Amino acid sequence: MARVVKVFRTLRNHWKKSTFAVCVLSYGGHWLYGKHCDQVMRTEACLEAREYGRQQIAPQEQLRKATVILNPAACGGKANNLFEKNAAPILHLAGVEVTIVKTDYEGQAKKLMELMEHTDMLIVAGGDGTLQEVVTGLLRRPDQEKFSQVPIGFIPLGSQNSLSPSLHLLSDNKVKHITSATLSILKGETIPLDVLQIKGEKEQPVFALLGLRWGAFRDAAATISKYWYLGPLKTKAAHWFSTLREWPLVREASVSYLAPSLRPPDEPLQKPPRPNLLSRIARRLKNYWSPPVEGKPPKVEEPEKWMEQQLSTLELMIKTHNKNPVEMVSPEIIVLIKPHVCLNINIILLNPVWPVCFFFCLRIIINIHLDTSGFYNIDNEEYEAMPVEVRLLPRKLRFFISAERRDQLLAQTQ
Repeated sequence: MARVVKVFRTLRNHWKKSTFAVCVLSYGGHWLYGKHCDQVMRTEACLEAREYGRQQIAPQEQLRKATVILNPAACGGKANNLFEKNAAPILHLAGVEVTIVKTDYEGQAKKLMELMEHTDMLIVAGGDGTLQEVVTGLLRRPDQEKFSQVPIGFIPLGSQNSLSPSLHLLSDNKVKHITSATLSILKGETIPLDVLQIKGEKEQPVFALLGLRWGAFRDAAATISKYWYLGPLKTKAAHWFSTLREWPLVREASVSYLAPSLRPPDEPLQKPPRPNLLSRIARRLKNYWSPPVEGKPPKVEEPEKWMEQQLSTLELMIKTHNKNPVEMVSPEIIVLIKPHVCLNINIILLNPVWPVCFFFCLRIIINIHLDTSGFYNIDNEEYEAMPVEVRLLPRKLRFFISAERRDQLLAQTQ
């Protein structure tokens, strides 16, 4: 008992040191517990992946080949370590023959896609920038019709992973997010996504999965990181200084757009089986005795109905339906316009939310005025604004999706 009293007396006399020690031990214990939980999740994911690796294959079959495009600079330079610790062991245990290609500079992924040879799956390990480069390089290939059938997996390792919520379960834990995304690739369930082809007058086309953004709010959002020293006030400060510097905030443009059409039927993933011999003989005899009538007048196609509109707007956004790819909608582009009405500096400063008008189209041509050009955000990547044509490529690419996330998105549509 005397020893216990002595300990409490020491803690009371040195309360500052005692408080510091308690804080350090608490933080250290929490950190160690988090590391232990991460290791448990890795182990469970590896055990699940090993079941795929134990499946028997026929003697003439080969291991699945996966080409991984890894951006080591993503996530502040931690992407390589995150991939090696969380995703690579899962792929190897599942019996996948992995070829890892690391990018060294911006734009290299586009060039690498030009040299890519046959692969069973393509895995992008990075963020929005890496994914856009891979998609652009893939669809610029002369044989893009063939390679666009290769399923694509996305492992979110970047600071911005805008497509990840459409494909994977949301999680604040980075390890859980990466391991679940890798397991969804092994399970093999895919979903088609729309692609936007954005082409200027001289440049090669750029391809996007989410959309294009142009306007005052985009310009203000691009400067938020400059005011990091203001902490939670940095967003409002960015809008305040942008308002003072660029007033008026109106963007002038003229657009021409083509109305959307009906959604075409889904193409079968596998070719239907060949009819049996008797069916083929009967069909040939039928064509012989009653041949099909030739010389039918060709079907006259109706001319495309283009519509024009002058815009005076704060922001223009062009989006796909890939936020919820499970929802079956017509092939169309969503055009959102924040109209130029009732400009109020207090609204822009305190609450940069604006009433939105929208319409749908299949193709749109944007002719911006030179004095209000600025920059575009295409899938969160910055491009110089210029007159462009945006064309929808419906269900162009197939991406791996988590079955749990698909069920969640399907429930939202009902």
